[in-house]
Amino acid sequence: MTKNKITRRKFVAGTTGAAVSAMIVPRHVLGGVGYNAPSDTVNFALIGCGGQGKTDAGELVQGGQKMVALCDVDFGYVDREVANMTRPREGGRRAGAPAPSPEQAARMQQMMEERRVQAVKLQESFNSARRYSDFRKMLEERKDIDAVVVATPDHTHAVIGKAAMELGKHAYIEKPLTWSVHEARVLREVAARTKAVTQMGNMGHSSEGAALVNEWVQAGVIGKVTEVQVWTNRPVGYWPQGVPRPMKQSLPAAQPPQGAPGGAAMVDGWSARRVNRTLAYAMGDEGVPAGVDWDLFLGPAPEVPYHGIYHPFNWRGWLDWGTGAIGDMAAHLIDHPYWALGLTYPTSVEATFTPFGTDNKNQPVSYPMASQVVYKFPARGAQPPVKLTWVDGGLMAPRPDALPDDVPLNPGGGVIFIGEKGILVHGTYGADPRLYPQSLHEAAARVPKTYFRVETAGAGPFAQAKHRMNWINAIKGKEKATCPFEYASRLTETMLLGVAAMRAGQGKRIYYDGEAGRITNLADANRFLQREYRKGWSL
Repeated sequence: MTKNKITRRKFVAGTTGAAVSAMIVPRHVLGGVGYNAPSDTVNFALIGCGGQGKTDAGELVQGGQKMVALCDVDFGYVDREVANMTRPREGGRRAGAPAPSPEQAARMQQMMEERRVQAVKLQESFNSARRYSDFRKMLEERKDIDAVVVATPDHTHAVIGKAAMELGKHAYIEKPLTWSVHEARVLREVAARTKAVTQMGNMGHSSEGAALVNEWVQAGVIGKVTEVQVWTNRPVGYWPQGVPRPMKQSLPAAQPPQGAPGGAAMVDGWSARRVNRTLAYAMGDEGVPAGVDWDLFLGPAPEVPYHGIYHPFNWRGWLDWGTGAIGDMAAHLIDHPYWALGLTYPTSVEATFTPFGTDNKNQPVSYPMASQVVYKFPARGAQPPVKLTWVDGGLMAPRPDALPDDVPLNPGGGVIFIGEKGILVHGTYGADPRLYPQSLHEAAARVPKTYFRVETAGAGPFAQAKHRMNWINAIKGKEKATCPFEYASRLTETMLLGVAAMRAGQGKRIYYDGEAGRITNLADANRFLQREYRKGWSL
C-alpha cells in the first residue's frame, strides 16, 4: 500500500502499540503545551450522551481527544444536560459542618473554576459534533471514527459494541459490559478476534485504592481469604425497583394465584395485589414525547409502550433494559475481590430477595427492591475456596468482630475481605482501603507497589484516576488498558449469574459450568443467560 492510501483511521486502528508510540509526534515539538498533533488525537463517537456518557466524554475532550459524532435517541434530554453543565450551582456546606480553612476554600474555588472551563470546552464539543439517532447509520457513514464510547442502557451495549469492533473501532463500554451472560462472552470473543483496544467503564478499577487492595491481599497481609462480604444501598433513593408495570385502566386486573393469602376475599380489600394494581393504574399510560425515538431505545428488547418511569435513568430497575442493583454496582464492588483474589467462574450461585414487580399477567418486570446473592468460588492453586455474599437495597453486611466498635461501615456500600490474620475494608470504587487490626498497616507499608498506577486528576481526597484516558493511551500503545473486555467480560458474567439466580427462583441454587457457559442442574434456568432479540435485531 502506498503512503497516500494509508488513512489516519486505519493507522490508529491497525498499527501495533509499539509502532504507534514511536510515530506519535510529541506535542511540544509541534505546538507547545496543550497542542495535539493529528496523530496524537483519537476521533471518538459518543453513543448515549446524557448522564454518564457526558462524564466520559468530558475526560476525553479535556485530554485532547476529538468528539466527532454523537448518537442518542433523545437529544432533548441531552440538550438539557449539556445546558446544565455551565449553569451556576448554589451550594454551601452541610448544617453543622466546620467552615473550610482558607487553603481548602481556595482549593475548592480553584476546582470550581477548572470545572467551569472544562464544561465550556465540553459544551463546544457537543455543539460541533454531528448528531445521529441510529448508531448503525453513524457507523456506516463516518469513516473518520477511531473509537466509540458506549453509555447507553445495558440492553444495547452488546449490539453496539460488536458492530463497532467489527468495523475496526476501539470500544469503551460502560458497566455492566452487557445485559446478559451470553452477550459478555460474545464481546470477549469479538474483542480478541478484532484486536480492538477495549475498556469497561468501572473507573474504580484504575484507582489507587484498587492497586493497594491487590498488593496487600496478594502479599498475604491479611492471610488467606475464605470469605468476602459486599453491600450497596442501591437502588434505594436512586431508581425504582419492585414496582408494577404501568398499565391502562382498560386492562384486566390480575387475579390472585391459588392459595394466595386471603384468597378471593381480599381482592376487593387492600391486598398487596390490589395495592400494586392501583399503583400500576395510577401511573397510567403516556404518549412518546416529541424527539424521543422509542423504537431505537427498545433496540433488541421486547416491545413495550413508552412511559416516563423508564427513561431517562430508571431503566436500570427494569428487566427489559437494565440489570438491577447488582448489574449497576457490582462492577464497582465485586470487581475488587474478583481481581485481588484471582477468582474464576463461580461453581454455584443462590439468591433470596423481595418480590419482583410484575405486569398484569403476574410476570416479573422490575427487579426486587432488595436481594442477597451468595457465590461460591473454587480454590485457585494454594488459595482456598471463597464464599462471596452480595446484599443490596439498603441491607448491610454483618459487622465483623475484628472491626473496632468506633469504626462505622459506610451505608452506601463497601467490601470486607475476611482473612486468617485480619480483615480489609474498603468503600465503593475501592476507595479508602483499611486494615484491622490496625497493626497490619505496618506490614502493608513494606509491600512494594507492583501494580501500574494510572494518572490522576486532582490531588488528595479529590484525586480521580483517568480511567478513560488510560484506554486512549492504550490505543496509542503507551499503556495497557486496566479493564479490557478479556477481564471485564468474566467479571460481568459473574455479576449477571446473580441475576440469573434471582430469576431462577427463590431458594434455588444454580450450579455453573464456566467453560461451557451453562447452568448444569436447572436446565430451564439457562434461558436467563441470554434473550431472544426483537425482530430486526441480532448479535
